[in-house]
Amino acid sequence: MKFFTAILLTALLSFAFGLFSVIPWWSCALCSLLVALSVHQKPSKAFLSGFLALFLLWGLMALIIDFKNEHILATKIAGVLPLGGSAYAVILVTAIVGGLVAGFAALTGSYLRKK
Repeated sequence: MKFFTAILLTALLSFAFGLFSVIPWWSCALCSLLVALSVHQKPSKAFLSGFLALFLLWGLMALIIDFKNEHILATKIAGVLPLGGSAYAVILVTAIVGGLVAGFAALTGSYLRKK
């Protein structure tokens, strides 16, 4: 139950910080760190909950934005990056980067809680 609570809290806090704060894109790392400090989990589960929360959040948000602009921007970015011109590969890379940032922040929070 703590695992799903941590995923939900991380995703909701990251979304809210992104909407209502002046902090840049890395505010999701702060949210993930705070959730890992407050919801006690093993380090592996903390990493996974942070990763999944931001992977799903950023992936879903990137997919929604991509559909709204009819894949124009993602296709151009995929042409610049070595992704074979796939707009969905850009969305996947975006989600993985967000997941890794939040996962490592949650891992840090879990280790800080142990001390």
